[in-house]
Amino acid sequence: MAILVSDLRLPFTLPQEEAVFTAVKRLSLPRSCNPRGQVIKRAVDARHRHAITFVYTVLVTTDALPEEEQNFVSKAGSGNIRYTEPAKPWELACGSTPLGGPVVIAGFGPAGMFAALSLIEHGYPVVILERGGEVDERVHAINRYWNGGALDSENNVQYGEGGAGTFSDGKLTTRISDPRCRYILEQFVRFGAPQEILWDAKPHIGTDLLRDIVKRIRQEIVRLGGEIHFHTKLDGLRLTNSGVSGISANGRFFPTSHLILAIGHSAEDTYRMLHRQGVTVLPKPFSVGMRIEHLQSDIDRILYGDFAGHPALPKGSYALSYRKGERAVYTFCMCPGGMVVPAASSFDSIVTNGMSNYARDGENANSALVVSVSPADFGSGAFDGFLFQRRLEHSADRLGKGLAPAVTVGAFLDHRPEFAPKKVMPSYPRGVTAFDPDALFPPFVTEMMREGLRQFDRKLHGFCDPDAVLTGPETRTSSPVSIPRDELCQAAGIAGLYPCGEGPGKAGGIMSAAVDGLRVAESIMKRYAPKK
Repeated sequence: MAILVSDLRLPFTLPQEEAVFTAVKRLSLPRSCNPRGQVIKRAVDARHRHAITFVYTVLVTTDALPEEEQNFVSKAGSGNIRYTEPAKPWELACGSTPLGGPVVIAGFGPAGMFAALSLIEHGYPVVILERGGEVDERVHAINRYWNGGALDSENNVQYGEGGAGTFSDGKLTTRISDPRCRYILEQFVRFGAPQEILWDAKPHIGTDLLRDIVKRIRQEIVRLGGEIHFHTKLDGLRLTNSGVSGISANGRFFPTSHLILAIGHSAEDTYRMLHRQGVTVLPKPFSVGMRIEHLQSDIDRILYGDFAGHPALPKGSYALSYRKGERAVYTFCMCPGGMVVPAASSFDSIVTNGMSNYARDGENANSALVVSVSPADFGSGAFDGFLFQRRLEHSADRLGKGLAPAVTVGAFLDHRPEFAPKKVMPSYPRGVTAFDPDALFPPFVTEMMREGLRQFDRKLHGFCDPDAVLTGPETRTSSPVSIPRDELCQAAGIAGLYPCGEGPGKAGGIMSAAVDGLRVAESIMKRYAPKK
């Protein structure tokens, strides 16, 4: 058993080992019980900028008997000290029904990757189809596009090994509370992520490290016997009365009775194919807006005051939201020390996203500043959300004449379509040009963005810096569609078809998508037996 000591606040300048020492000391444990401590969470509290602290949770284990540990907790007399059982490792019992052929997984982002890894490590054969290329090829294609070259419509920020999250900040935060999260973090560390993601309250890997980790996971899947086919797009289902009996990809037939759909949030062509074949596809809310950039040093100063730039503190980050009636405006995918990147997956389109490396050492901070939209805004047809996205992306390309439309915050708030930055230089690599956001977005989007900026400035004074830069549009915040599924994680009415991850509306980010990949893999493994 163990003792959990939480809400342990120490000056941020003290080494982490001090938290373990303090936790053990607070328990007044005798040396004979051989107490050991481990930090399992650390967060920064900068609400009082003159007294910034790290807030720790420490797990203390001993050689004492359980009743003795419970007595130690009672004597401590604190609500922040409690007796607990160490988290059990993620594990499951496999079923006994013969599986038949391999599990086919369409898409090799976080959901498809962790579904494949868990299946193959438990003895279930997998065949992975990825419409884009492997990560090294993908990096080459993306860099060529970012440097002014042509877009590869099948090998870009949205499509390819690792999914869209590979070209982001590699954030591993999530709002879900799920025991699978620990397993996923441990797997990331196993394949090369820094140990600190196991205890950091806001863990991140960075796109530079994440690329190598993705590649190592793929190599492990292949080593264990898994197949992966790049540049291979799912283009058809073979369905019988009993469910899935096979799929086609690039005109080739793959027999299977289990297809995991982990195709991401941008594969409109694949969702249309599924809809034509009888899969229920529903519109869902998502969000649109622009990327906002500040100097990272300004964000650090807003958050940390005189301690800004101290090497013991993480780069300053924020998460802001404001709701007015049914409408929300919020920041999303905040990238400290990062850059705004081109993220289109179709021609004659402008799409922005944010990215940063592990060191987060870029000059600017950026995040999405987005407003919620719903079928009431764009239509109730299955693909009306995709149409709404595409109109914005094509209009942005036309307005910017191939450059990303941009405006300073001061000009935007004053309804002036001007772009004359003085302090914050836009990081978007293909170039920006001045534009009027009111000519691109519906009025409810721009007005809610303006109101959000003013509200956020009350929380972070300086957020409305008139020289901050807005670059747009940000349209790929989440999937505009969902595919309903039953308690076995199967698509409604179609046995053997498993919608999975962010694309079908089951997740929102790297961690929750990976968790959903595990959840779907578990559903298969609990019913079927592994291959001998």
